[in-house]
Amino acid sequence: MRKIPNNGNLKMTKVAYPLGLFICLFIYVAYIKWHWASATQAFFSITEVASGARRGQQAHSPLGTATHGHEVFYGIMFDAGSTGTRVHIFQFARQPGETPTLTHETFKALKPGLSAYADDVEKSTSGIQELLDVAKKDVPFDFWKATPLVLKATAGLRLLPGEKAQKLLQKVKEVFKASPFLVGDDCVSIMNGTDEGSLKTPGRSSVGMLDLGGGSTQITFLPRVEDTLQTSPPGYLTSLQMFNRTYKLYSYSYLGLGLMSARLAILGGMEGKPAEDGKELVSPCLSPGFTGEWQHAEITYRISGQKAAVNLHELCASRVSEILRNKVHRTEEVKDVDFYAFSYYYDLASNVGLIDVEKGGSLVVGDFDIAAKYVCRTAETHPPGNPFLCMDLTYISLLLQEFGFPENKVLKLTRKINNVETSWALGAIFHYIDSLRRKKNPAS
Repeated sequence: MRKIPNNGNLKMTKVAYPLGLFICLFIYVAYIKWHWASATQAFFSITEVASGARRGQQAHSPLGTATHGHEVFYGIMFDAGSTGTRVHIFQFARQPGETPTLTHETFKALKPGLSAYADDVEKSTSGIQELLDVAKKDVPFDFWKATPLVLKATAGLRLLPGEKAQKLLQKVKEVFKASPFLVGDDCVSIMNGTDEGSLKTPGRSSVGMLDLGGGSTQITFLPRVEDTLQTSPPGYLTSLQMFNRTYKLYSYSYLGLGLMSARLAILGGMEGKPAEDGKELVSPCLSPGFTGEWQHAEITYRISGQKAAVNLHELCASRVSEILRNKVHRTEEVKDVDFYAFSYYYDLASNVGLIDVEKGGSLVVGDFDIAAKYVCRTAETHPPGNPFLCMDLTYISLLLQEFGFPENKVLKLTRKINNVETSWALGAIFHYIDSLRRKKNPAS
């Protein structure tokens, strides 16, 4: 019997999301437009801090001192996702009276995710410590005590029972407290869906973000149409304050609609529960006659394709539609917003040749549907190397349609913007540093 790894044999990103996404980080990820005043800059803009400055150069003067007229500081953000834990070490610089700019990022990822240690929290500490050691090497010694250290958990921990999740977070907090970095009482937390989406949003341009992770999927954009503000359901709009500016965002995270959780639902399984009596999960989205094993959230499932199935795509689309029915809010404005897509969107598109594996690219929403139909049709006689390819492409195609995207809508797929991994983590640490500043100077 064939055993299928949890990542579905998707090609892994070298330094981005060990989720191997599209997806990645897609996924998450995305990334704040740092220089609010630069309206001509595309999506997100990372500006150089001084003429001739080179990206990646580290400063070694104490925090708060000026280097060539600008202040240099650091922030460390741990992203505890459903399939891995990642550390982002950011270096910022700020000219007097201006918004900080990002000058360097260091990134490292480890698998599995924290949720894998739910029943033995002590085992989680070695991976956290390994990532802390990376931060200690990257942040100059003189900056350690002033560099905020934060962990934000996403879908993986939101899916755990509350008590198990809290035990894991408490253990991480203990490790953080023993580190030389700046650690507050709120250093470790589980993000709600609104947080996860809003921290990926650009500032002024009418630009949106789509991220498809393993356990959840997010959509975020800056509404320009009054109807969007008036008709959005409770919890879909959020106000984000950054450096004395407030932005009203449409931002929502759908827990359970990430690619891995969606696979389980399409197969007929339930999150966190083994199949009853170990029975085989049969799906019309898998090649006829296929049998194998698939592991998700530390549970191994026996899976197989529906025997003698014909018109695989039609059967699969019908099943996926059942899973998505009444699960996603549709808004008309997405048709007129420029969207970037990350994580598994990226990985699957590159997997079937819709975009360049390294450089990314643009496609129209309908390309996912065309690819799904082709892969499903050929899978009936020539099963692909990734048995989930028909299912995954069909799911993405229908998910985008449920969001309200027309077939001719162009999406930009990328892993990096200006050589920085796309992720909500950048927005999160930026927001956290700003909140520390406001606590210190309430009148500012």
